[in-house]
Amino acid sequence: MKTRVLHTSSFVGDAAAIIHDAALEAIAARGIFRLSLCGGNTPKPIYAELAKSTDIPWAKVQLTFGDERCVPPDHDQSNYRMAKHTLLDAAHVPEGNVFRIRGEIDPETASLEYEQKLAHVASRFGEERYAHDLLLLGLGEDGHTASIFPGSPALDEKVRNVIPATGPKPPPQRITFTLPLINAARHVCFLVNDPAKAGMIDEVIAGDMSRPAAHVKPASGHLTWLLGS
Repeated sequence: MKTRVLHTSSFVGDAAAIIHDAALEAIAARGIFRLSLCGGNTPKPIYAELAKSTDIPWAKVQLTFGDERCVPPDHDQSNYRMAKHTLLDAAHVPEGNVFRIRGEIDPETASLEYEQKLAHVASRFGEERYAHDLLLLGLGEDGHTASIFPGSPALDEKVRNVIPATGPKPPPQRITFTLPLINAARHVCFLVNDPAKAGMIDEVIAGDMSRPAAHVKPASGHLTWLLGS
């Protein structure tokens, strides 16, 4: 695993550039760009900026979600809804290229459904697990990432790729990627634009395993921390 820590005063533009460049590189190399989106407020302006790109062939981009809240797709807490409003509609991403987690149905059923969808694509590529070209993550104040929280059973999951999870804030019921799936990515990028999290970032990068984000270690890929200053 190769790790780089980038500090920037142009957070949104630099984040969009990382995604843009990864897209063109993956499409040139493999004919497809598999990108996992993260939720929350931090990526909103990034997705809006990315949607302005005129040279990304969105028909060759496959989008997944690292986690989702168990709410309908039009709910204001839905990660899908945020991505749809900021990126999917603006960039005219083909609907079939967007793998939505169905947060409105039973969490276990939705998790298995999503897992099977990713496994089907992975089998076409001869992969043990679906390998994202770029997987975006955020960082919570408690060190959580995706919907893997401190003390969560998800920290010990070794087999499943997508599972139900419970968060400390409403809506508590979530669906999340597991660490084996996250760490199968070719490139994982943490997007953190909050100086108040500097201490937490230091703990995670130093390897404090009580912080879920410290467990993110791409097995054969790259890890980037993009930090707004």
